Amino acid sequence: MNTMHMHLGESLQVSLFGSSHGPFVGATLTGMPKGIVREDDVIQEAMKMRRPGGTYSSKRNEVDDVLWLSGFENGITTGQLIECRIMNNDVRSKDYSFLPDHPRPGHQDMVMMKRTKGEADLRGGGTSSARMTAPLVALAALIKPWIGLKGVHVEAHVGAIGTVEAMLMSDSPPRWVNETCKELRCRDPDAALEMADLITRSRTQRDSIGSRVDLCLSGLPLGVGEPWFDGLEPALARAMMSIPAARGVEFGHGFGVQTMRGSEHNSPWGGTADSPKLEGERPDGALAGMATGSPVHVRVAFKPPSSIPQEQVTLNLKTNEKEALTVKGRHDPVLAPRAVAVVEAMATLVLGDLMRRGGFLDE
Repeated sequence: MNTMHMHLGESLQVSLFGSSHGPFVGATLTGMPKGIVREDDVIQEAMKMRRPGGTYSSKRNEVDDVLWLSGFENGITTGQLIECRIMNNDVRSKDYSFLPDHPRPGHQDMVMMKRTKGEADLRGGGTSSARMTAPLVALAALIKPWIGLKGVHVEAHVGAIGTVEAMLMSDSPPRWVNETCKELRCRDPDAALEMADLITRSRTQRDSIGSRVDLCLSGLPLGVGEPWFDGLEPALARAMMSIPAARGVEFGHGFGVQTMRGSEHNSPWGGTADSPKLEGERPDGALAGMATGSPVHVRVAFKPPSSIPQEQVTLNLKTNEKEALTVKGRHDPVLAPRAVAVVEAMATLVLGDLMRRGGFLDE
């Protein structure tokens, strides 16, 4: 089988390993300097926000304790490779007995099986599963306080589920003002109630629903990012689109720019020569791939989860006929609530790497 590469970053490089129904999922991180304190409470809080088992998520019950296997001495980084693992304790592989003969619609089963000539472990999505995001969230939570020392703040929430739109984060209460907001990871309490009702109706119909995560990055030093391919927005877009089921990324005004005029969209520079600042309503957080000092606003759209308890007709490779398939098991009815932690994690990993490369994170 050809080697499949799962790496992100250059100066801070993350590599993924493991699979959804294997013994564990894990990741390594290179490029962290020595002397960074591991804040386990921050890490555990991030893991809790991503983990399954909530009212509006998969009922898979994983503790998600992070095992740190290398790179630390007394909870402080040594400057060497960091490795973490998270055990898979609640797998139900019998739910995937239809594989590999009957690949699911909307999933990677068919393409991964063909790519690996039948050698891949497809159970639970294998290496393409959202389960693989767990170690990414752990590593990002390790980095987050470090970049926070430079004043960088990363925060996301559920911006939309189906047709229900939440108010802008800048206009909404802090997180989370009630239990529904906390369960749905949405800062808008009125929208959260509507979202909960929509998810419940979708579940009753044995279906799933699409959603969106809104992200705000603030406090970035002027100039973070590289020109062209590793610019702030291109690097973030690549990371966001690597999240399972992500289907679109917008920055700033997004696709709304197609109806705008330059005089509307352009943001003049104000401030002083020593401390320039963009003015206007929601100015761009990046120009030519580099941070302007203004907040970076990102929206990430997620497709409705593909595993639904509704009969679907799709190709059976054993009979070479299209046959009925009903997917069993424990699956998310919507993705954005659990994706909030992952979107924050991906942004943190990208910012850590770009800040390291640009000399904004000195050892």
